[in-house]
Amino acid sequence: MHVVAVLALDGVSAFDLTIPCQVFALAHLPDGSPAYDVRVCADRSVTAMAGPSAPFQLSSPYGVEDARSADTVVVPGVPSERVPHPRAVRVLRQAADRGARIASICTGAFALAHAGLLAGRPATTHWHFAAALAERYPDVRVDPSVLYVDDGQVLTSAGIAAGLDLCLHMVRVDHGAAVAARVARMLVMAPQRTGGQAQFIEYRTPGCDSADLGPTLRWMRDKLGEPLSLADIAAHALMSRRSLARHFRAQTGTTPLRWLLAQRVQRARELLETTSLPLTRVAEATGFGSLETLRHHFVRQVGTTPSAYRAAFRG
Repeated sequence: MHVVAVLALDGVSAFDLTIPCQVFALAHLPDGSPAYDVRVCADRSVTAMAGPSAPFQLSSPYGVEDARSADTVVVPGVPSERVPHPRAVRVLRQAADRGARIASICTGAFALAHAGLLAGRPATTHWHFAAALAERYPDVRVDPSVLYVDDGQVLTSAGIAAGLDLCLHMVRVDHGAAVAARVARMLVMAPQRTGGQAQFIEYRTPGCDSADLGPTLRWMRDKLGEPLSLADIAAHALMSRRSLARHFRAQTGTTPLRWLLAQRVQRARELLETTSLPLTRVAEATGFGSLETLRHHFVRQVGTTPSAYRAAFRG
């Protein structure tokens, strides 16, 4: 079974710590078996923080050294000014050298940078600490605007909620959209917010004003198989195109057509995983029209072809 080690360094954020524990523990394969073995790895003297003035001691049957043999190592947020213990740094480097996937939540990126795992890589952290990360580690290409960065072996996320997005993204990469969607339903969260989505998103309570796009988003999801233009979307939202673009970015962090494209690719993944529809039918059902168009956008977003994606899950 895929072992996920949650590396709890001293001063770890209790909220950040529970995120990978919850997400990966809730992931189950179609036959009902657990998808991951989740282990919190910590020294006996580790203090966890639930807010600035509520510390408590953390106890775990797994030590820091146990993270060295994990398939995925997740480092939750820690105080940005705190230098990780040399033993933890050594374990992170050894895990990375062995080929393990390494991820951080929020200020956990500082620990990864200190271990040299972000050198020359794109990375992110909570927007409030992004400047400090860039100043302290100038060899890291810090992007303070995105929710998370997937750079292959090493992944980083922004603040708390973005950690949920990143962990759900890893479940999706490992086991597909259907498994990730079931986890998202258990967590009562959206199945997918793409990593490139902005950290600064203005959320509105659905129906609170005439600019709320909730009904239009639902309408777009229902119409994925139909050709939708920007004019069609603006007409449904009862807005001009310019006004639609402004409100769409404020409420989703992206443009209407990019959001629609991401939803279509997501739906294509679900159909490829859960049905035997011919690829041409998948292309039609998701609004791409042709197999060539589906393949083009699928490869750009998922990194593989639709046929290879389906074969991997059948295998």
